[in-house]
Amino acid sequence: MSYCEKEDDNTALWIKDSPSVFLSGVSRFRRWLFPALTATVIVILIIALGASNVKTSNRLWSVEQSVSNLSEVIQSLNASLQHAEETAKRVQRLQFAVENNKDQLTSVSEALKQLSVVDSLQRSVASLKCSLERIINNSSVSEGCCPLGWDQFHFSCYFFSGSSLSWNESRVWCETHGGHLVILHSDEAWDFVTSRTMPVLFWVGLSDWRTGRWEWINQTPYTMERRRWVPGQPDSWSGHGLGHGDEDCAHLHSNGRLNDLHCSTRLRYVCQRHSMRA
Repeated sequence: MSYCEKEDDNTALWIKDSPSVFLSGVSRFRRWLFPALTATVIVILIIALGASNVKTSNRLWSVEQSVSNLSEVIQSLNASLQHAEETAKRVQRLQFAVENNKDQLTSVSEALKQLSVVDSLQRSVASLKCSLERIINNSSVSEGCCPLGWDQFHFSCYFFSGSSLSWNESRVWCETHGGHLVILHSDEAWDFVTSRTMPVLFWVGLSDWRTGRWEWINQTPYTMERRRWVPGQPDSWSGHGLGHGDEDCAHLHSNGRLNDLHCSTRLRYVCQRHSMRA
C-alpha cells in the first residue's frame, strides 16, 4: 500500500469518528435536557402554588376578619336587644304602678285642695287676729300686725327660732314662711334683735359665699362696720374641718356682735317679714 493510500485511509477513519463525537454530545444534552425541564416546571409549579397559597391565606384572613366583625355586630345587637327588653319591662312596671296609684294621686290632689282651703282660712284668721289686736291695743292701722309666733317691731315682723338649722336651711325656712333671714340696717333694729338673741347664737342674712364680698340676703352690698363684729372677725378661717370653703356666713355671737362661721354649722336663726295689713 502506498503512502497516499495510507493517508486516504487515515482520512477516511477520521471522517468516520467525527459523527460519533457529535452524537455523544447530543446524547449528553438530551440526557440533561429532560431533568432540567422537569426541575424548571417543578420550580414554576412551586412558585405558582406559593403565590396561590399567599392569596388563599389573605382571603382566609379577610374572611376571618369579616367573621370577627360580624360576631361583634351580633354581640352588640344582642346587648341592644337585651337593653330594649329591660327598658320595655321597666315601662310596663311604670304603667302598672301608675294604674295602681291613680287612686292615691286622686287622694293627694284632694288633700292639696284641702290644704289650700286651710291656708286661706289661716290667712283669714291672721287678718282677724290683726284687727282684734289693733282694737285691743289701740294701735295704728298703718303698723299692721304679725303672724302667731312672730314679734313686731315698727313695720316688720321677726321670728326667733327655737330649733337649729344650717344657714341655707334657715334661709329656705324663712322664705317658705313669707320672709327672709334678718337684715339689720338701723341701730334700732340691731338693738331690738340683739336684745332677744343674746347670749345664744343666731344666723342672720349676711354672707359672702356668692361673690366673695359681704352682702345681705337681698343682695344689698354690706358696708363693713367693725364695731358690729367680734374683734378680729371676720377671719375666713379654713381649718374648721367641715368641708369645702371657709367661713362664708355671719351670725350674732353671744355678745350680740357678728362673727363669720362655716355655713353648714347648725344654729338658731332670725327671720324677718313685712307686717300684715287687715
